[in-house]
Amino acid sequence: MGRHLPNLITSINLFCGCLAVIAALEGNLCESAYLIGVAAILDFFDGFAARVLAVFSEIGKQLDSLADMISFGLAPGMIMWKLFEQSLAPDGMSPVMMPLQYMALLVPVFSAWRLAKFNVDTRQSDSFLGLPTPANAMLLASLPLILAHDRYGLDVLILNPWFLSGLTLLTSFLMVSEVPLMSLKFKTYGWNKNRMRYILMLSTVILMPVFLYAAIPMVIVLYIVLSIAENIIKHEVHGRN
Repeated sequence: MGRHLPNLITSINLFCGCLAVIAALEGNLCESAYLIGVAAILDFFDGFAARVLAVFSEIGKQLDSLADMISFGLAPGMIMWKLFEQSLAPDGMSPVMMPLQYMALLVPVFSAWRLAKFNVDTRQSDSFLGLPTPANAMLLASLPLILAHDRYGLDVLILNPWFLSGLTLLTSFLMVSEVPLMSLKFKTYGWNKNRMRYILMLSTVILMPVFLYAAIPMVIVLYIVLSIAENIIKHEVHGRN
């Protein structure tokens, strides 16, 4: 049973992703966002279980990518589709802008590209090149949650079609870019090799209670900034050596 546990967890991830797609298309965007969050937790634990049980297989690797495509590609893409729909709904909106809604489909397209690239890129065993699909999905899924618990008047920004277009283009680019980003997996627990990870974890603990769901985009941006800083420090150290 143990050797099948990681694939079982991955399958539940995929199941949650399918439910998230259905919820989004039915207009239940917060429910969809929560399901993506559950899928992200399961995505962490399937890899954790595989490492603990020392059971790795090519089927597991492929199943993981297929599940991620639904949970972190198609599902957040459908959330963006519905957000675009809401942003373009007001009377008097120019018909010229209506095709902007189809930009939401860039999310699953670039997520698929990102996952395929990751599967064949041997440089990404200990770190990432480009924004991982789970991180991107959490960023996009946070938008309806921010709207539902808006304390800062962010609805004007989030439901602006140009903002949604810019965010879609930026995150799609980041997923397939060569921007080096750190993995959140700990090989050791010392401060020197993990300081950026610890800073990110501490910042998350501080930001979440203060800003609630609005903290999620902040954490993703901080993750990118800390990853770039860590990469610069590594290059400087290697340069001295």
